Amino acid sequence: MSVAQLVVRNAAVYTCDPHREWADGFAVVDGRFQAVDAAVRTGPDTEIIDAGGRMILPGLCDIHIHLGFGGAQQAWELPIAPTDSPAEICAKVAARAAELAPGEWVVGGIVGSAVMDAVATAAALADLDAAAQGHPVLLRDDTQHNRWVNSATLAAMGVEPRTPDPEGGSFVRDAAGRHTGVLREQASRLAETVFVASIADPAARDRVSLRTAAEICNRSGITTVQEAATMAPLLRALARLEGADELTLRVVASTPMREFLESGVTGAELIALSEQYRSPLVHPDFVKVVLDGVPMTRTSALLTPYPGCADSHYCGEILYTLDELVDTLETVVAAGRGAKIHATGDAAARIALDAIAVMRSRHGGGPRFHLAHTEHIAAADTPRFAALDVVADASPFIWYPGIIQDSNAKTLPAGYQDTAWPLRDLLTGGTPVAAGSDWPCAFPLPDPWIGLETMITRQGPGGGDGRTLNGAQALTLPEALLAFTRDSAQAMGLGRLAGSIEPGKSADFIVLNRNLFDIAVTDIHRTRVLRTYFQGREVFSAE
Repeated sequence: MSVAQLVVRNAAVYTCDPHREWADGFAVVDGRFQAVDAAVRTGPDTEIIDAGGRMILPGLCDIHIHLGFGGAQQAWELPIAPTDSPAEICAKVAARAAELAPGEWVVGGIVGSAVMDAVATAAALADLDAAAQGHPVLLRDDTQHNRWVNSATLAAMGVEPRTPDPEGGSFVRDAAGRHTGVLREQASRLAETVFVASIADPAARDRVSLRTAAEICNRSGITTVQEAATMAPLLRALARLEGADELTLRVVASTPMREFLESGVTGAELIALSEQYRSPLVHPDFVKVVLDGVPMTRTSALLTPYPGCADSHYCGEILYTLDELVDTLETVVAAGRGAKIHATGDAAARIALDAIAVMRSRHGGGPRFHLAHTEHIAAADTPRFAALDVVADASPFIWYPGIIQDSNAKTLPAGYQDTAWPLRDLLTGGTPVAAGSDWPCAFPLPDPWIGLETMITRQGPGGGDGRTLNGAQALTLPEALLAFTRDSAQAMGLGRLAGSIEPGKSADFIVLNRNLFDIAVTDIHRTRVLRTYFQGREVFSAE
């Protein structure tokens, strides 16, 4: 019997192991769990932890996250709250601009979706220009799909009064045809490209951003993630961090098939390139396919027309035909990859399922497919998830009434909010539900405790304002915990390595300040992580 490097005793260990739900302790040997609730050999160098009865969980998993954008936002950028008004945003921009050298950019977020509607005027652009004091400004919204920029940024992009909209995006203009500085979808990527070109040392910036993101994840109890749009610079930064022994989480990469949030190499070329970066902690096992946009800008692809549009038949934007999607997935399967498919609208979800049905008929059950974000699924399509072995990537944590859902309610057809986020139906029907923050979308931090609580209550944190979003679709605490642990790890293809406390798995675990089963559900969002361990090594301590 090997000597344990670490032994945990006197704990309330919720293992997420279907064969042993609770344990009092465990041992760690060579970075892996051993001897769960069993005798173990110790030595003079064995670290003994008396947990004092505290709750221990497996390291949490996040099935959908953007490490580069989230880390950069925290490390470098101007913090904006989704509730900030246009005037408050301009005041923050002015204060930041006053600190910068000439020509430096003001970059920040998160601008609330409702605010993005309010600033789509030439007058608001003039206010932003005045606040910027000549600096280019780039502000991201709460979906990360859209931007608010000033005239200096439009000029840097080469956008003039008569510049046509880019394919898959738009430069929002007012009724008189004047630019407002609001950019939607692919127009946002063009602004990001110009901004990145202005950075003196983007590689160094990426490393700092990733290190910051890993620290934030560890502080939140997260040790395994699926990066949802992984471009080549991020792969290089991950490799450098791992080489320096500074990567303190496990990353499953999803390489885009087309340019989306960033410009650069995509598709089959990026799939081949990503293999150079495969390592013990970086798993480039998925691609990312974006089928539609987001509801608040009426770019989600729906089965029902959006109300109040000039075209009474307008149902949003679909970015692939069925044949194009089938051809794309054929390339993906041939490369041995899985696919994470962005589908926020029910029409997009249906096309995705139709394409996956073709893949299953051709290739059987091998390839892994995730549908993100499973917010709007037609009732007839819900059973198809299980039949086709599709994972429900439930992200971001917006399955309760709040700013984003209020914005959605203003644009979506009647009845859509009444059936939103059908997680109970999916889970009861045999579909794995895996939870993801989609950070930095919607929230400034990837706080899993907000997601966990609201998945159970379908109300805002602490009960919010008392409203409930489709409460019949709520999950139980044990079910929700699996969505943040074992089921997410299995969905990523890492079920034998992570997601539960079982002998032989990586010793990723967290110590909490409270037992989630002993408190009111509406207090779960106040939970704090005291310690996080990754591969048996402490990577975060609140002390």
